[in-house]
Amino acid sequence: MLESIKKIAVLTSGGDASGMNATIRAVTRYARYKSLEVIGFYEGFKGLIKDNFTILTEENVGGIIDRGGTILYSARSQEFKTEEGMAKAIDNLKKHQIDGLIVIGGDGSLRGVHDLHARGVRAVGIPATIDNDIAGTDYSIGFDTALNVIISLLSKIRDTAFSHDRLFVIEVMGKNSGLIAINAGLACAADYILIPEIEVDLVKIANSIRNHRKGKRHTLIIVAEGAAKASDVAASIKLLVGHEVRVSVLGHIQRGGFPSALDRLLAAQFGKKSVDLLLKGESDCMTAIQGKKIVSVPIEFIINNRKDISKELFQLAHILS
Repeated sequence: MLESIKKIAVLTSGGDASGMNATIRAVTRYARYKSLEVIGFYEGFKGLIKDNFTILTEENVGGIIDRGGTILYSARSQEFKTEEGMAKAIDNLKKHQIDGLIVIGGDGSLRGVHDLHARGVRAVGIPATIDNDIAGTDYSIGFDTALNVIISLLSKIRDTAFSHDRLFVIEVMGKNSGLIAINAGLACAADYILIPEIEVDLVKIANSIRNHRKGKRHTLIIVAEGAAKASDVAASIKLLVGHEVRVSVLGHIQRGGFPSALDRLLAAQFGKKSVDLLLKGESDCMTAIQGKKIVSVPIEFIINNRKDISKELFQLAHILS
């Protein structure tokens, strides 16, 4: 199998996550160490369809390990979801004599790996999403960095909330998953955490705030974007509690910044593992970390399973608040 692989391609797809550049670097340098040619397609599957690519070498991936975002850019492609679009992508892979494809991204990107595999393309995925909502892996690249960004911002918000005796509602990302909200809330000692997986009871929260605000000059409420709109929560809390409420929507700032040590280490290990999987003839799988082990997980498992929140962490966050 080692002799059958001579050239591989890599792309980043979907929402960007800090650590993607470190992953591109690891894939490229390890593949070159294994005497493989590497090309990178710009703008994910969109670039694969349009044949927009660059040659990747040890030199041109130098100096990117600490940069956020992705030098290969990222995009979502509706055309790739069509048979015609997918056929164009496969034709370009054949034209460049690509023996294996590595896709760095979230759930939709990994489904792209599965679809390409079903059409004869040898493809492997690397999980990279700040939501950390992909089944089969403890961590996705970008999650730890996003948490550190949120922690820094919430600490600053806490300062002004204390100074002005305010309630703050802070909206974080997490359309379908409350993992970011729970972990950030626990790490930042938030008073309340609202997530999509658990029904929101604003009356109960308002009653609790009234009972516990004596002698307390700040209250922080973290809302995952999929649970409710921060502005709606703030308006309801202000009406029910009768106290000034401020809103802060963190938005895309959560995706930015230089990658944390953990994300850089994951990038290195996932990059190596993805190349090794292709060299072994593996396909339709994803690199993952389970405990302290770097393993591979079938994409079929990821598609058919949902990553659950930790109710224990959710409860602990509220106990410690």
